[in-house]
Amino acid sequence: MKKVYLVFPEKIGTISPRLYGAFIEHLGSVIYDGIYCGEDSGAEHINGFRKDIIDAVKQAGISVLRWPGGCFAESYDWKDGIGPKKDRPVRVGWWTKFDGIYETNQVGTDEFMNFTQLCGAEPYIAANITSTTPLNIRDWVDYCNSPAGTTTMAKLREANGHKEPYNVKLWGVGNENFGGGGNMTPQYYAWEFRRFSELMCNVTPDIEMIACGCGAQRDDYIWHREVLDNFATTRSPRKTVAAMALHYYTNSSDCLEPENFDKNDWNKLIGIAAGMEEAITRLWGMALGNQQEHIGKLAIDEWGCWYNSGDMTAPLWQQQSYQLDAAVAGLTLNIFNNHCDKILLATIAQMVNGLQSLFIAHGDQCFRTPTYHVFEMYKAHQNAQCIRTLAEDSDISVSASIKDNTLTATVVNLSCESGAVVRLDPLGGRFTGDATIRILGNGDLNAHNSFETPDYLVPIDTVAENFDGTLEIPRGAVATVSVSVL
Repeated sequence: MKKVYLVFPEKIGTISPRLYGAFIEHLGSVIYDGIYCGEDSGAEHINGFRKDIIDAVKQAGISVLRWPGGCFAESYDWKDGIGPKKDRPVRVGWWTKFDGIYETNQVGTDEFMNFTQLCGAEPYIAANITSTTPLNIRDWVDYCNSPAGTTTMAKLREANGHKEPYNVKLWGVGNENFGGGGNMTPQYYAWEFRRFSELMCNVTPDIEMIACGCGAQRDDYIWHREVLDNFATTRSPRKTVAAMALHYYTNSSDCLEPENFDKNDWNKLIGIAAGMEEAITRLWGMALGNQQEHIGKLAIDEWGCWYNSGDMTAPLWQQQSYQLDAAVAGLTLNIFNNHCDKILLATIAQMVNGLQSLFIAHGDQCFRTPTYHVFEMYKAHQNAQCIRTLAEDSDISVSASIKDNTLTATVVNLSCESGAVVRLDPLGGRFTGDATIRILGNGDLNAHNSFETPDYLVPIDTVAENFDGTLEIPRGAVATVSVSVL
């Protein structure tokens, strides 16, 4: 039996719904044939957006949607994506050189805002600072946020059918500027951030701006620290930086796709995913060391599994989602919960048809992946108080929270070899009555859903009468426990 201690008196903080977000980039078929099937599609849709995805996003409580990139953002001009669709230009996009697909701009700012409103999610816009001007991005904030009838951009928004402002709070100032986003030095990036952010917050003073931090698996900790150091030399970032971005992918160049995984592959990728915790604590330590905790929270706006095999061109970066992905998602979300005091937001990459997707869609078909089901299983954590947890065995990942005298505990058996009997041991509290237990996983590590079998892998619900804290979890599976506590 593997013991997990729930330390009821020790509260870490409130788990923000913003930790449960997703990323949608103009890449491959993430947008077109992904969230957007088109207004002439045979699939059920609302204004061209798949209704089954909209309904599922609301059901799972996906709270934040990041758009339009990623790397795509650094060559994107937002003005290409407004106005009559028939008049919008077709452009070479960031990813065209990889897959030969040109950007038609049929989904632009107004369409994205419509999608977020339909989903009940908060928009998070990644702004281009590599190939455009601060004035152009200032105009984008103006277009999105200025009150009706006040400015030329507000009137343009109204002419495009949207009188009231969108009131976008979250803005990324550049994307991976240490690499494809301009190949900048940290000193140069900090200077560019100051230029862009000063004009952006001149339109909307209370917007929350995300600065480019590091990609932890690219040895970019030095970049992160030096950007923070440069911000320390001016008063301006104190009022404009809401968080520093962190991109962290679970990948390994010598691992195959999951249907061919062996034990070593599984353990290697779980180990990489677990490294998210070190990245968070290390970067937070930098902020504390600089007395910059006021700007040093993290926006983990790209994370998830990125496999290095399979067909990466049609569509680009699309991969199947397996039990391994569910285990990585459960482990990662547990880490986020347990460090909720250090994180502003998180968005998994990507939401549909790319990397660790929540959905896979094509034509009039769409199914939910195991990763989606983990998000749905974990949604009760949102706005709950996270409590400290301690697991005796490193094969067990756990987080727990309390809301309205109900405990939600999420437990992942990270072992690919054997099931586990786990005992939740409450310290400073006690369970009362029956518990609802949900399990995703039956021991088949290659289990996945498909167009033919969309519900092959779904959570199974049981009730444990007079719950004593004991549950059995198959190898690689994810479990949620909900029980009243005193």
